[in-house]
Amino acid sequence: MTSLDPPRDVPILVTSSATSSERRINPSWTITQLKTKLEPITGISSSAQILTLRLPGSQQGTAIASKDEDVTQVASWSLTKHAELHVTSSDPSSGSVIPPLSSVPKYEMPVETYSSLPDTVLAYKRTHQIGRFDPNAPEIAEKKVADLWKEVEAGGMIVGARCILPPSTTRRGTVAYIGLVPEIPGIGPWIGVKLDEPAGKNDGTVSGKRYFDCEPHYGLFVRPERVEVGDWKELGLDEDDDDLDEI
Repeated sequence: MTSLDPPRDVPILVTSSATSSERRINPSWTITQLKTKLEPITGISSSAQILTLRLPGSQQGTAIASKDEDVTQVASWSLTKHAELHVTSSDPSSGSVIPPLSSVPKYEMPVETYSSLPDTVLAYKRTHQIGRFDPNAPEIAEKKVADLWKEVEAGGMIVGARCILPPSTTRRGTVAYIGLVPEIPGIGPWIGVKLDEPAGKNDGTVSGKRYFDCEPHYGLFVRPERVEVGDWKELGLDEDDDDLDEI
């Protein structure tokens, strides 16, 4: 870039008490121009803005201010890509006119209203007899449950059996539970596995109901097709395995 080339925009993270977004700032802007552009983004009046620049990796902030903000350019400060420009208000009574999203009331349509609308996914499924609206849905569900139990039996899955969770051969454990888990969406049996390593999602409980005992992060519930029972010994730290680089 020659001295005749205009300065390039710099991507900066603009934050305030209510907003956070990446914006492109031109170093040739004056502080006044910058504050004017920040007002609709942060909701803080340009006359009340206090600007603090934090460079990447630094917790220390540098104030962007000048006695003559109509003339002083933003280029007077080291604008680095992905630095943070934090905007606060000098008027504590006003702050940002943009309220936090968590405080904004959200509309929730009643189930009865949604069910009565004609142009929805639910209406389409009802019209075309898809899913639970299929007259054969009960028979289909029964067959699915029966197939899952057959898979449990064919796979030799019993409580206490050693297993792996394919495709990995290093994710090993012991079958600790076989049966229904009403707290998890879906029909048919689930396999509760007590893993050898803390790579699970629970301690054998689901929504407060205990199905088997294990330490936190050692428990996992999976479908029968994800379990392979066999003589899978617990891996030692010095054992060589082709899949160890996947851990």
